Amino acid sequence: MTDDDRRKRGLAKMSEVYGWEVSDGPGEHFAVTVDHLFADIWSRPGLSIRDRRLLLLGALTAQGLFDVAEIQIGAALHNEELDEEQLKEIALFLCHYIGWPAGTKLDSVVGSVLAKRKKK
Repeated sequence: MTDDDRRKRGLAKMSEVYGWEVSDGPGEHFAVTVDHLFADIWSRPGLSIRDRRLLLLGALTAQGLFDVAEIQIGAALHNEELDEEQLKEIALFLCHYIGWPAGTKLDSVVGSVLAKRKKK
């Protein structure tokens, strides 16, 4: 596979994961994100995008990265991988494994994303 093919595959997967058209960008950080994370890791067989998103939501919540979790929640709703009830259940479930404050914060982020979507 050429570098150009890998970039195209990565951009296509990134667009699929986030639910919007992602264009090529400058810099090595962007290149590694697209060429490795999305062309190689998100494209591997064995787990669906939904599976990967569930794992990512748990990891982000455990690390307190709620700004990134907000992006993932919006993408999951847009791509119809998870619905409101499932997202709230994820937050409650995570309360028991990573702590009540983090799970509660995720529930709040879910509520915020849902409210923004309802305004549209």
